[in-house]
Amino acid sequence: MNKTILALAISMMASGAAVAGGDFGLEVQNLLRAQSFKFFGVVKPLTASETVSVSRAPGQTPKDLIKLAPGLNAEFVTRKAGQNSDQMAFWPNDIKPTHIITCIEDFRDPVDNVVGAYPNGQVKFGPSIQRVNLKTGAVETILRGLSSCDGIRRTPWNTIVATEERDDGGLYEILNPLAISELTVVTRGASDIIDSTGATVAGQVEYRGAVGKLAWEGLDLTQQGVVYYGDEERPGSGGANADGGSLFKFVPSTVWDGVTPVTSLSQSPLVAGNVYAYQASCQNRTSSSFPQFGQGCEIGEGAWVKVDPANLRTSADANSATGFYRPEDGHFDPLYTGSGVKFCWTNTGNAGAKNYGEVVCLMDTNPAGTGEVTINNPDVNAHGLTYLADSAEVKGFAVAAANRAVEGDADLNQPDNLAFQPLTGNMYVIEDNPFGDVWACLRDGNDRDIKTDGCVKILSVRDGSAEPTGFAFSGDGKTAYVHIQHSNDTACVDGSDCANNDGYPTDDLVKITGFKINGK
Repeated sequence: MNKTILALAISMMASGAAVAGGDFGLEVQNLLRAQSFKFFGVVKPLTASETVSVSRAPGQTPKDLIKLAPGLNAEFVTRKAGQNSDQMAFWPNDIKPTHIITCIEDFRDPVDNVVGAYPNGQVKFGPSIQRVNLKTGAVETILRGLSSCDGIRRTPWNTIVATEERDDGGLYEILNPLAISELTVVTRGASDIIDSTGATVAGQVEYRGAVGKLAWEGLDLTQQGVVYYGDEERPGSGGANADGGSLFKFVPSTVWDGVTPVTSLSQSPLVAGNVYAYQASCQNRTSSSFPQFGQGCEIGEGAWVKVDPANLRTSADANSATGFYRPEDGHFDPLYTGSGVKFCWTNTGNAGAKNYGEVVCLMDTNPAGTGEVTINNPDVNAHGLTYLADSAEVKGFAVAAANRAVEGDADLNQPDNLAFQPLTGNMYVIEDNPFGDVWACLRDGNDRDIKTDGCVKILSVRDGSAEPTGFAFSGDGKTAYVHIQHSNDTACVDGSDCANNDGYPTDDLVKITGFKINGK
């Protein structure tokens, strides 16, 4: 618990103030709400989610579609973003972005996702990756032909990577997202790209098979090019006792030096490397039994077991990687000051089954490791498995430690997207729900536990057919953007502000302002 909140609670008790129904936890919760301006930069958080649906229609304002905490304001950037717009990346940087590059999470379907044809008769799929001009709201399609584009990031070497949330989903890297338009992936899982005339385009978009195939969602990348990501898989959905999705790490064969400009995609660290999956251990790093794994070991110290990128899900299961309940979005904690990185991700869970989901954070002190180590000791249950190594560790394994940062409940549940607010480091958790909410969560303070010190609700979607997604802060921490995804567009007739764009249904991209940092 934050010291300020605890001090306020003690002060109230000492002064004889009544604790609500004798419930100290509820009183602390109310105290956090009362201090929302100090801790979250909003005048007052929301008390309840929306329950009465307002359908998308022409002539609306953002506040018709979302309920905001007092003090926050919203405006449309555009109502012409492709339907199922999901995660987003700022370009060319977070501080002064001119564009947002977005993923469109729709299937590549030869019938339902064809919006027409180019003049030469070539099939024109619905959009997969778009750019939105933040000044004008103009929407342009960069790439077509992916299936369920979801995760998207600007890399440290200034390219864009975009991923597919399909069982055989891949990662594609784009050299300059402002320089290309109307390109199409001919065959998923390959780099055969054509333009609107059918001509081959080389060197602008590359499929990165080295990172593997899986149901991608969130990801983050270090300066060296180490990539952290999860497999959006539910336990049991692959058969009886099948594991859930694992957490993976790609380590490039040639790391980026952080200085040399990447002017060709052949220079990217994503060209080649190895993939490892997190394997939580039931024993500590110095134990003779480390790594000891099995069901029940989900958090704590663990090692990185090597897996086959050709089929990551099957390989992770065969090599005893830890499974989670639908790992989705993930980001590095920008205020982490320890060695290596702190990567936090959402496990969505299922509120209907009383599994409310969670956010887990993993601290990895040596992301790239120092080679590999194979266990050949028949007395250890990891016999024959190969791991990422760290020569500085007692037993030679590269070790990471994962623990829960946010545990869901009946109100905050099914976390999907995740964002960190710059400067404060507060974590924003976005639900995958009808009338989905956005929650702001404090960092862990100096109290005994290792979880967030508390969360408040700052946004709720009024449209019951939609959900909030792709939530992201610009670099000053005072402006956020969010998609109101897959709304029912029945009322958006031709010629209206929310009508189809380029033969394809649309979603709203909303800009939210009014967040205060340290009272300013």
